[in-house]
Amino acid sequence: MSKVFSIAVFPGDGIGEEVTPVALKLIEQACQMNNTQCEFSVLEAGAAHYQKTGVALPETSLQAAHAADAVLLACMGMPSIRYPDGREIAPQLELREELDLFAGVRPVKTVPNLPLPLADERGRKLDFVLIRESTEGLFASRNRFVMEGESGAEVAKDTQVITRKGSERLFHFAFQTARRRKLLGYPGEVTCVDKANVLGSFYFFRQVFDEVAREYPDIKASHIYVDAAALQLVRQPWIFDVMVTENMFGDILSDLGAGLMGGMGMAPSADIGHSLAVFQPCHGSAPDIMGQGKANPTAMFLSAAMMLDWLGEKHEHAGMVNAAKQINQAVLAAYQSNQLLPIEFGGKDGLEQISDKIFRSLETQ
Repeated sequence: MSKVFSIAVFPGDGIGEEVTPVALKLIEQACQMNNTQCEFSVLEAGAAHYQKTGVALPETSLQAAHAADAVLLACMGMPSIRYPDGREIAPQLELREELDLFAGVRPVKTVPNLPLPLADERGRKLDFVLIRESTEGLFASRNRFVMEGESGAEVAKDTQVITRKGSERLFHFAFQTARRRKLLGYPGEVTCVDKANVLGSFYFFRQVFDEVAREYPDIKASHIYVDAAALQLVRQPWIFDVMVTENMFGDILSDLGAGLMGGMGMAPSADIGHSLAVFQPCHGSAPDIMGQGKANPTAMFLSAAMMLDWLGEKHEHAGMVNAAKQINQAVLAAYQSNQLLPIEFGGKDGLEQISDKIFRSLETQ
């Protein structure tokens, strides 16, 4: 047996406790098929944990995440459980900051035989990546907002923070992603999404982008304002290859991208730093369906595949790369069979049915 990879696992809240066990079984099966192994440590954090203990992210869980080879996180937060100032519990944001996970990777890749929103056939065969900066931008002030007023709160202020260091490492990551994709036959283009025509911080953001772009003459670089980007993501999203943007813009546009895939249940993601990474589906805890068997595990499975691929590339481990490929192929084959329609698409397939079909697809590889 080759190297055993240590995985810190956060089931979190709501349907996270439902999709996590089946995802771990899928990982184990794919690893066994490739003579490799993952060792899981299931850790506590989230809104329910905060409600019980007053702590959203225990120090022991944070340290275990630091020590792991990678982190797999389902979902955290419950709308009914909040901090005293009204904000939702979001330990996943703390993890990004504590682990310095600066690149939020949101693939937008459709699977066949789903009732997707775009009528154009090209809108049913999307395959691009949105990368959002995850440690700066407008989100940087979430714990430092200011409220002013002599006799009461009259003004609330959040401050956007964009630094050269944060922007440079983000853009290098984006261009390196485009370079890897170009080797696989993709266009090899990075589009900077900003609002440089209005805000000075984004003008600075764009200047740094142009400086970094000159180091990658083999990759085409372009710009688009965020409002125009939103328009094009609805009108002709297939024109994009790699998009890169600030934290808040990325948060909004990545949900639009998930909508193009059919919804959050289909959308995987990763938050990646220089040495650590967290992988999680884009969906939330979905308290309205928790415990009913209606959860769609597809996004969790695809996030697990992203994790295995990242581990394989980082550690030059062909078995992990192939395990990731096989999970992706199993998901694709299950949907190509035209016998799978999740509940959120108007079908009857929930957690058990979707998992069973994907597991059977994996077994046939």
